[in-house]
Amino acid sequence: MGFFDRISQGLQRSRNKFKEEMNVLLDRGPNLDEEFWDGLEETLILADIGGAAACDIVERLREQATRKALPDAYAVLDMLNDQIAETFTEGGQEILGGDPACVLFVGINGTGKTTTVGKLSKEAHDAGRKVILGSADTFRAAAIEQLEVWARRADVEMVTRERGADPASVCYDTLERAEAEGADLVLIDTAGRLHTSADLMRELTKVVNVVRKRSQLPVYTVLVIDATTGQNGLQQAREFNRELDLDALIVTKLDGTAKGGIALAVSHELELPIIKIGVGEGLDDLRDFDAHDFARALVGDFDERQAS
Repeated sequence: MGFFDRISQGLQRSRNKFKEEMNVLLDRGPNLDEEFWDGLEETLILADIGGAAACDIVERLREQATRKALPDAYAVLDMLNDQIAETFTEGGQEILGGDPACVLFVGINGTGKTTTVGKLSKEAHDAGRKVILGSADTFRAAAIEQLEVWARRADVEMVTRERGADPASVCYDTLERAEAEGADLVLIDTAGRLHTSADLMRELTKVVNVVRKRSQLPVYTVLVIDATTGQNGLQQAREFNRELDLDALIVTKLDGTAKGGIALAVSHELELPIIKIGVGEGLDDLRDFDAHDFARALVGDFDERQAS
């Protein structure tokens, strides 16, 4: 199965939810009246893509419908995929694209952060890069052991300390080791932090600041977010971005969720690019993000909608 098919399969619940709402809207007729535009915006919001993104998409579609004298709702829907794709924030290619970098991965527990770091280390090592892993999640019982398994699988060196050690010191040691070894990619797994805890977020801010001051490589902070959390995931992203000034997003667990639209809500509102998406547990299930493929998988083709 190709990766687009995997995304499409993974977003099937999200797509079915969207189709159901669209069919209700289209049952009233294809006229481009205010009821249609209001209904389209509401349907997009119900697909978890967020109010701001939905409003922007509908405004652009309305403008094009007027400029191109589109005849009906079906002609508008033919343009929907492209408009969704264009609403994602672009960029982020430099983070994991081959240039020297130190990448800090943040997020709450359970998003798949440690697994994501492990998969990325394998991908980078297989591409010929010199990778050093840092296990700065020193509080979660299995985090160090879990990352060690990935380090062995990827055949990369990992810097760690005993459980309960100061995470900032682990980061410092990791950067020193990276410089000594001439590593061009440093991947650091941080402790899962609840965005609702001011004390925990301050501690994470300290870790990020230490890395930004110490690293000789460009430093990027990437939030790993679980798509199944829906609007709660958007709130998490707001808090992490406010405290840490994020550079990009990785969205995991898109397989089987009915809330896949949250990826667009977060990217659009916070103006952050999505650099990877995860649609399963396998090594090949974490891939580069493609906005057009994602939009097609989220909404489906026009004929497909009509057939459902």
